[in-house]
Amino acid sequence: MQGISLPNSQIIDPRAYFRPAKVPQPATPALTLDSGPHYTAGMELQWTQRIRLKQGDITREAVDAIVNAANISLLGGGGVDGAIHQAAGPRLLEECKTLGGCPTGSAKITQGYRLPAKHVIHAVGPVYRDGRSGEPEQLAGCYRTAMALARQHKLRTIAFPAISCGVYGYPLDEAARIALGTVRDELPRSPRIEQAIFVLFDARALAAYEKAFKELSSSDENKK
Repeated sequence: MQGISLPNSQIIDPRAYFRPAKVPQPATPALTLDSGPHYTAGMELQWTQRIRLKQGDITREAVDAIVNAANISLLGGGGVDGAIHQAAGPRLLEECKTLGGCPTGSAKITQGYRLPAKHVIHAVGPVYRDGRSGEPEQLAGCYRTAMALARQHKLRTIAFPAISCGVYGYPLDEAARIALGTVRDELPRSPRIEQAIFVLFDARALAAYEKAFKELSSSDENKK
């Protein structure tokens, strides 16, 4: 399947995500594409009700799509990437071989094969250097592209890992703010998506995401 590449942007500060959530206008074209219940249900909820955090194994999530923390080859690797390929079976690798890789900060979608999830969205996160070499924008691009692919394929549920927080070395607190802030900002233009789940690999990662979630929620409340 075809992926979506997003244009490069300027380097961003993770603190930039502490801004009020965008409020969708009723007359926007996105709201007129489909009048079915799944397309409007998400719009009735605040972003805090559509994002869920949990500790667990993302390969066991029975959702429309799980997001894989992939490398640029899309041919498998260690960590989450290796676990997803192992659980999905060899046909996932065969499809990935047809995709021609993927640039950092973008994503491509495949079938889920043996996974409970229907699809896998392979997002290529950045290797962390110093936080001033384009990593924040590239990391945000992974989440934006994944959400765009979910919209394109009319998905209702999506599960994310902590992209780039393993061997790529992205600091958990910064990555959590970017991940949650980006998905928060994408939800108003993604009304069909009823739930975005962050499946974290251990208690430390879950705690970092819970902290970022509370900070984003409090910041939005204070600016109302």
